[in-house]
Amino acid sequence: MEEGLALHHIGVRFGGLTALDDVSLRVPPGRVVGVIGPNGAGKTTLFNVICGFVAPETGSITLDGRPLRPRPHRLTRLGIARTLQGTGLFAGLTVLENVMAGASHTARAGFLPALLGLPRSDRDEARLRRHALDVLDELGVAAHADAAPGTLPFAVRQRVALARAFAARPRLLLLDEPAGGLGGEDIAELAQLIRQLPQRAADPCAVLLVEHHMDLVMSVCDELVVLDFGRVIAAGTPDEVRDDPAVTDAYLGASVDEAAA
Repeated sequence: MEEGLALHHIGVRFGGLTALDDVSLRVPPGRVVGVIGPNGAGKTTLFNVICGFVAPETGSITLDGRPLRPRPHRLTRLGIARTLQGTGLFAGLTVLENVMAGASHTARAGFLPALLGLPRSDRDEARLRRHALDVLDELGVAAHADAAPGTLPFAVRQRVALARAFAARPRLLLLDEPAGGLGGEDIAELAQLIRQLPQRAADPCAVLLVEHHMDLVMSVCDELVVLDFGRVIAAGTPDEVRDDPAVTDAYLGASVDEAAA
C-alpha cells in the first residue's frame, strides 16, 4: 500500500484563472518535501487544497493509498498539522494556552465535563498542560509559557506556532513559509529543527515545506517540487532541481540561489 500523502493530477481554477494544473506530488513518511516557485505559482493554493479550504475541480488526494477529502476541522484527527504565514497565534491566550489548543482534539473529557468543571475535565487539562510544557521545552521557549504572544519577539512567536503544531502529534506537518521575517541565525536553527522532525524518537513526522528562502530549502529537503503558473515544471533532489534549466527560466533568468537573495 502506498504510504503517506499523495496528490494525483490536481486541478484548480478561480474563474478564468488556472491556479493548479495537473499537479501531482507525494510526501512519504520520514521525508521533507519542499514546494518552491515564483510568486503566484500556486503554492498557497496547493496547501489550501490539502487542508480542505479549496476543493479541486480535477484530480484526487490519498492518504496511505485511501481516498482523502480533507476538511479543515478534521485535519488534526488525520494526523496533519499546519503552520500559517506569520504565526496565527491567538492574541487573547497565553503561550501555554495556545499550545494546549493545538492538542485539544486529544482531550478525552469532551465539552460538557469541561463546561461543568468535572474531575475528568480537570485531569484532561492537567495532561494537556504537561504535554504543552514538554513541547515548549523541546523548542526552547518554555520560559515564555505565561506570556502573551504579542509581547514576544517574532522569532519566539514562530517557535510557539511550531510548538502548537507539534502538540497535535502530527504525522505530517505543513510549513507555510516558516522562515519569513527571521534573521540568519534563527533560520539556521529552524533548518536544524526541520531536519530532525522525521527522525524524532517521539512523534516523528514528515514535512511539506513551502518557502522562499532557498538556502533553507536546499539544506533541509529530500525532494523538491517546482511550480510555475500552477504547473509542475521540475521535481527531484535539491541538486537536480538547482541544475534544471526550466527552474532557472521560471526565476526570470537568475539562478535559484540568486532569486532567493
